[in-house]
Amino acid sequence: MKLPSLLVLTDAAQAASVGNELFDVIVQAVQAVQADAIGVVVRERHLAEPQRRGLLDRVEALLDGVGGLLLAASPPLGARSGVHLRAAEPVPSPRPAVVGRSCHGRGELAAAAEDGCDYATLSPIFATASKRGYGPALGTEALRGCPLPVYALGGVSAANAAACRAAGAAGVAVMGAVMRSPDPARTVAELLAAVETQP
Repeated sequence: MKLPSLLVLTDAAQAASVGNELFDVIVQAVQAVQADAIGVVVRERHLAEPQRRGLLDRVEALLDGVGGLLLAASPPLGARSGVHLRAAEPVPSPRPAVVGRSCHGRGELAAAAEDGCDYATLSPIFATASKRGYGPALGTEALRGCPLPVYALGGVSAANAAACRAAGAAGVAVMGAVMRSPDPARTVAELLAAVETQP
């Protein structure tokens, strides 16, 4: 399984805060990528199940066109290609094709690896308004020597994405930078250009 270089986490409230509509943001983000370079983590846990399932269907159709990876934030809905878990959540049974977990330190990364997760996000790497409740910024040194593929999350931008990759990140994950962007396609293109400068 090839993991994408970029994960985009959805947040309808952040999108709406600057007048963006969530699905339009996702469309623009996906249109900016080459094949298999992007994954989208659909969060939106506040939606009723039929509405959330409908959103997942629409995002899945978009991603199918570019070979992207769909991840549903827990709880998973149906046989999707993947699930993104909270830090302490167990891997569901039956196991989805791809399992990721949100982590905020070495202990949680070790647990994710032991549980057989395919990847984890690690946050906050940089200071960010979206991750204020998770302690001080960890810095790029936290990305070195991780026991499973890790995405740098929290304050990631085109200006620092290459440094995350150089420190050992499998890729970068973003939420507010794309959700609040006046030009999501350009933001995604710039992030990918930065992160893909590293092998």
